[in-house]
Amino acid sequence: MNLQDWPEPIVRVQSLSESGLHVIPDRYIKPPSERPSPLITINSSDDNIPIIDLTGLYGDDQDIRSSILNQISSACREWGFFQVINHGIRPELMDRARENWRQFFHLPMELKQAYANLPKTYEGYGSRLGVEKGAILDWSDYYFLHHTPSSLKDYNKWPAFPNSCREVIDEYCEELVKLCGRLMRVLSINLGLREDQLQNAIGGDNIGACMRVNFYPKCPQPDLTLGLSPHSDPGGLTILLPDDHVSGLQVRRNDQWITVKPAKHAFIVNIGDQIQVVSNANYKSVEHRVIVNSGQERVSLAFFYNPKSDILIEPVKDLVTAEKPSLYPAMTFDEYRLFIRTMGPKGKSQVESMKSPR
Repeated sequence: MNLQDWPEPIVRVQSLSESGLHVIPDRYIKPPSERPSPLITINSSDDNIPIIDLTGLYGDDQDIRSSILNQISSACREWGFFQVINHGIRPELMDRARENWRQFFHLPMELKQAYANLPKTYEGYGSRLGVEKGAILDWSDYYFLHHTPSSLKDYNKWPAFPNSCREVIDEYCEELVKLCGRLMRVLSINLGLREDQLQNAIGGDNIGACMRVNFYPKCPQPDLTLGLSPHSDPGGLTILLPDDHVSGLQVRRNDQWITVKPAKHAFIVNIGDQIQVVSNANYKSVEHRVIVNSGQERVSLAFFYNPKSDILIEPVKDLVTAEKPSLYPAMTFDEYRLFIRTMGPKGKSQVESMKSPR
């Protein structure tokens, strides 16, 4: 599979949206079974992923601490998704990060094109996932960049505009690395492990952290397409900063799609495939997708906290028992990630296909 270039000329979805077309090109029309039918996305107004207040997680009150641990434990086991508030990251930093990216996507096309990406690394400004020729595409553009390890971090591949962009992204990513480290300790304790055991299973301090900023332009026929097709995240933990005006993320639960209603200045946290693997499926990654909107664009920032790319990832030995043998063979994250880079989002087919035959 050649990852040197895209199989077809890249079309920017934002350009399509701004051209004033009333009918979307066939390349974006999903098969009827995959469209966001109103019948399967209806959910009662009180359906939402759990919202967990982290105040007191590091305080002296053991009752509050154990209540937070329990809430996170049941969210990981029952939902695979939750929101966190009072997480220790300044609301103004969150707002500045999102606003910088919104401004970037509204720059003239020639400035953005200077950062056009290729499938080998995905770094930069992109408009498709996967290199399958003739694939049906999603209604979104994005920007992908690496924060750690330092060997992959290249400020020249980060936008130079708006002027404060690089500095804001850097601070934002550093804060999220710390938040993920705190959450990993909680996940580890909740599995009955030492608090550093889960972190050590994905490489200790040598993790990979990267960000994909998604831009979903207005769409004249939102019922025929998706902003992002159903998938589970291939990495470790994902921390999403959603748009503060427009919802669009949907989580699959009991064969229904539940539209997430973001709390103010909350982060949406979800379990990725690698945490499913190291936890021996005690925690499960969950399929999610994004719907688009005819009246409003949407910007979201997805931060991925991933294993070190070249170590073998497999279930933690303490979670493998005679009753629950190891479900997954050892595989590096680099080998695993190649799947999504070549095939694009394909539900949970990748992690399911790895399961050891019983």
